[in-house]
Amino acid sequence: MTLVLVTRKGCSLCEDALAHLRSLGHQPELADVDADDRLHDLYDWRVPVVLVDDRVVAEGRITLEQLSRAVGKGV
Repeated sequence: MTLVLVTRKGCSLCEDALAHLRSLGHQPELADVDADDRLHDLYDWRVPVVLVDDRVVAEGRITLEQLSRAVGKGV
């Protein structure tokens, strides 16, 4: 499973999503929406966005419960 968190600097919702993922035992790849034109075009106003195998599983105000259902517990 490839797990990516699309984020941006200074985004408190992004920090929350990362904390939730880490609490579930996941260490996602971080992708800065402002550093990649493709990501910016797709997700600019949607961050944070959690992608599993390139599929959006959560975005915006992401809860621990959402992520638990979408990605489960990591190792």
